[in-house]
Amino acid sequence: MKIAFQMDPIEAVDINADSSFRLAEEAQDRGHSLFYYSPDQLAYQEGRITARGHDFTVKRVQGEHAALGEQREVDLSDFDVVWLRQDPPFDMHYITSTHLLDRLAPDVLVVNDPFWVRNYPEKLLVLDFPDLTPPTTIARDLETIKAFKQKHGDVILKPLYGNGGAGVFRLDAADRNLTSLHELFTGFSREPLIVQKFLPDVSNGDKRVILVDGEPVGAINRVPAAGETRSNMHVGGRPEKIGLSDRDLEICAAIGPLLREKGQIFVGIDVIGDYLTEINVTSPTGIQELERFDGVNVAAKIWEAIEARRT
Repeated sequence: MKIAFQMDPIEAVDINADSSFRLAEEAQDRGHSLFYYSPDQLAYQEGRITARGHDFTVKRVQGEHAALGEQREVDLSDFDVVWLRQDPPFDMHYITSTHLLDRLAPDVLVVNDPFWVRNYPEKLLVLDFPDLTPPTTIARDLETIKAFKQKHGDVILKPLYGNGGAGVFRLDAADRNLTSLHELFTGFSREPLIVQKFLPDVSNGDKRVILVDGEPVGAINRVPAAGETRSNMHVGGRPEKIGLSDRDLEICAAIGPLLREKGQIFVGIDVIGDYLTEINVTSPTGIQELERFDGVNVAAKIWEAIEARRT
């Protein structure tokens, strides 16, 4: 198949951690041809969805991991699969990309399905499963957020469309910074904030469970660094080997059918203790860590699901 990757600069990726690199590597091993372009090079041109980018090959040598051909413009309708793999922020630039990629259906398979990526951003899709999630409020109004904090005491405050642990604050019962943080966030953004009851189990780790076409294939545990609330690997969280608990499987059974129906082939959910906190559909990570811990070829499972949809 002809595969295109819409992603952030491939030259800068960590070949031992980046999931997009691993997906490209597996695709190449399976005989597929690869094309790479950055989100800024996606365009609508008089009825065609085009991109300026490069044919490429990969090898597992950092710094020499992506060999790029001459830049050329392609019509994305000529491809079998387009990967939507750019990182958030989930802003209007990202949303516009999903609208343009929508226009490739049904002839081109876009992974994950951009219509539902747009309508199911990570911190909003969980609202469909209130029985699985911690107490949550989404608001821009300070008084609403204050009332939630007064009710629950110890809370996590974060941007609704943030990622990678950026801008995540724990405000315990004695904290006096809520108003100042609200001023900070609302001073540079019109977006609401999300506030959730703090889950003490995060000290034992924030579990990333990977689902392929709605089925769990394994998990890694991300343990916060000393003195840190956030467990994201972007901010120093340490990945550990861990299995799937009965509660994890219960959560996956509840959300899996919806993910499969909506074309969300590669998804990473976050579970703290017994609670589902996020369903990551935009650019999930964790493939390489899981493969090292469990010895399972997760990238192959993802490509098998894609190839099955293209036959």
